[in-house]
Amino acid sequence: MSELEPRRWWILPVLLSATFMYGFDGNAVNVAIPSLQQDLHAGQVALELVVGGYAFSYAMGLVTGGRLGDLLGHRRMFLTGMAGFTVASVLCGLSQNSAELVGARFIQGLTAAVMVPQVLALITSIFPATERPKALSWFGVVMGLCGIAGQVLGGLLLTVQLFDLGWRVIFFVNLPIGIVVFALAWQLLPRVASQRKPGLDPVGVVGISGAIALALVPLVIGREEGWPAWTFVSLGASVVVMAAALLWERRLANSGGQPLLDLALFRIRSFNTGLAINIAFMAFFASSMFTLSLLLQTGLGLTALQAGLTFVPLAVLAMATSLLGRPLVAKYGLRTLTFGSLINVVGVLLLVLELHTLGGAVGPLWMILPLAVMGFGQGLVLPSLIGATLSGIRPEQAGVAAGALTTTQQFAGAAGLAAIGVLYFATLGSRTGAASYASATEIALWVDLGVVVVMTVLTLLLPKGRPAAPAPAPAAKAEEPAAAANN
Repeated sequence: MSELEPRRWWILPVLLSATFMYGFDGNAVNVAIPSLQQDLHAGQVALELVVGGYAFSYAMGLVTGGRLGDLLGHRRMFLTGMAGFTVASVLCGLSQNSAELVGARFIQGLTAAVMVPQVLALITSIFPATERPKALSWFGVVMGLCGIAGQVLGGLLLTVQLFDLGWRVIFFVNLPIGIVVFALAWQLLPRVASQRKPGLDPVGVVGISGAIALALVPLVIGREEGWPAWTFVSLGASVVVMAAALLWERRLANSGGQPLLDLALFRIRSFNTGLAINIAFMAFFASSMFTLSLLLQTGLGLTALQAGLTFVPLAVLAMATSLLGRPLVAKYGLRTLTFGSLINVVGVLLLVLELHTLGGAVGPLWMILPLAVMGFGQGLVLPSLIGATLSGIRPEQAGVAAGALTTTQQFAGAAGLAAIGVLYFATLGSRTGAASYASATEIALWVDLGVVVVMTVLTLLLPKGRPAAPAPAPAAKAEEPAAAANN
């Protein structure tokens, strides 16, 4: 944007509400699985698709959603995504059988993919470089909050049995929130028109989205299915399809067209290195939360709500340091990211040593300290990492860059969970009991520790100093009244 947006700090909570809605619905459904089994008579495959379908339809559409924001306007696509997500949430709540719920969750994931990339794109475009770390700190707070709120708040909603809605309440709650957020976004989000003629690149949409789907489907459900042959065929095909799609993108760009994915992004050192660090961070985070949740619920016999409350120290410290760490980022720049990664190493190591020493005697109280240390480190890492990754991005690239970043995070989380999940269950075997689960979790966390060490080393490869401001873009022109009315 050519002028400073005066309402930017009012806009931020509206944008972050969308991030919370997406994250909450991704996590709360895990708490509702027993209710879904009982009420809808959903089988194992259907339950996997209720959880996994949301994740891979979301990841499949992120790059396209980000590109649409760059071409058609981030305001327009945010409003479209919010309206669609709210309607899809209502459809989820109205589902009468597992097939309807799976379909509605797939739609919910696609609409989230339209909505969520606009959040980071708008933060990048409406906040000046001096204020962006503070805005991204709040983004980090919400990311940490929605990760735990799905478990805790979702469990509370199911326990209270609000209006006797059962599991449906976790979807219906999005209706009033979605209406309020849509109304506020309509009033507050700036109306800015792109100077480029829209061109979506349908070949790129099909190729890149298809390649992501071919990779994510086996990663999401392969372990539960026992890794049949088709999962490896699908993973191999995803590599071939992605290679072909990227060749097409390069050819289209060289001929003066508008590719779905701007390959020039990957010539930016901060973006490439930031993506690599994001891969390590998300693989570690998703796999560690998965194995610890299994230890708490299946190994130690805690309820979903009790297990969720165990992670509160992690969430609280992550939220607090996302905000309180801002002065550190302002003073020390990207060294704060390395420091946060080192603290993560300490937290994981403490947890591994506790499991090694106590075995099945470990309990939630023992986990408070290492989880709090991990939360402290993650609160320093996430806002700094996002800011560093997007630091060299021009505003007109913000949407597709945010989509690529979020897609990478989704894919890394699924891949990390799948890979370490295989190791975890291979170690566990047919054994039961707290000691067996503690042993399997310890082995998995040793691998996670290695991943966090790699992440720490990668932070040293980022460009030195504070994240740079994005390169200036040509001044955007205000929309004509008629165009704004349609937005």
